[in-house]
Amino acid sequence: LVFGLCLSTASTVVLLRALEERQLIDSQRGQIAIGWLIVEDLVMVLTLVLLPAIAGMMEQGNASAGLLAWDLLWTIGKVAAFMVLMMVVGRRAVPWILARSAATGSRELFTLAVLALALGIAFGAVEFFDVSFALGAFFAGMVLNESELSHRAARDTLPLRDAFAVLFFVSVGMLFDPSILVTQPLAVLGALVIIVVGKSVAAWLLVSLLGHSRRTALTISVSLAQIGEFAFILAGLGISLGLLNDEGRNLVLAAAILSIMLNPILFTLLERFLAKTETMEEQTLEEAIEEEKQIPVDFCNHAVIVGYGRVGSLIGQKLLEANV
Repeated sequence: LVFGLCLSTASTVVLLRALEERQLIDSQRGQIAIGWLIVEDLVMVLTLVLLPAIAGMMEQGNASAGLLAWDLLWTIGKVAAFMVLMMVVGRRAVPWILARSAATGSRELFTLAVLALALGIAFGAVEFFDVSFALGAFFAGMVLNESELSHRAARDTLPLRDAFAVLFFVSVGMLFDPSILVTQPLAVLGALVIIVVGKSVAAWLLVSLLGHSRRTALTISVSLAQIGEFAFILAGLGISLGLLNDEGRNLVLAAAILSIMLNPILFTLLERFLAKTETMEEQTLEEAIEEEKQIPVDFCNHAVIVGYGRVGSLIGQKLLEANV
């Protein structure tokens, strides 16, 4: 179960970088691919919540169905209580704390307040609600986003985010055992084929059945031909819960690294294939529209605000009051 979940989730970070390099983020096919992976991430967050309960159910193999169902409902109830607390109390308390720290004029104090809130919410989720640290951090980010100072918080903590991202992938590299490429090459190849071929074909069929163009279907299929950060988190959680062994984790890590390395090559091959098989004259009107970035070109007598942080939002509010 855990191994299959690890192979099913693609990396949003890898996708965004690939789309940004090709200026496809604002295109319709880029938006569909991003939306697809956001839904995947939300499902993986729910999976992180349910896996400990599932592990407990598997340990109690002779327990009654009613008792197992109660354990599962109890876990979901605790998560729901944590979510309600964050949405009701957190949305009021966190913006107030950030506003007070920003009012001091100290950038260091503001950054420290952001880190303390994020880590405090994550640790509180673990200690009081038995929620995973990853889920607690996820909701901490959602609550911080409710503040008018969220853009400043994201900007000030950007160096820390990059540093932790580097440490995360360094830790993944330290866990990876390269010998598996020699001892079990067929298993690694099989996992890689599932990621690159299996997921891509399934996505292509689904997008085509929904009536989208071939160009859109192929772009989304290539976008999903990799796995990333959530696969590592799930594998680590599976190891700690006894649902996945070290061999399975090594297979996931090997397949993830290889799929991430192959993804830019697949995008390059896709671009060459589309350039040879299609021209703008051969595309249908719908395909041509999909290629256009979603930028309004028929507006007049309007104002454009670049950046919508604290100052930008105030300017926008004044412009709305002036009917601009």
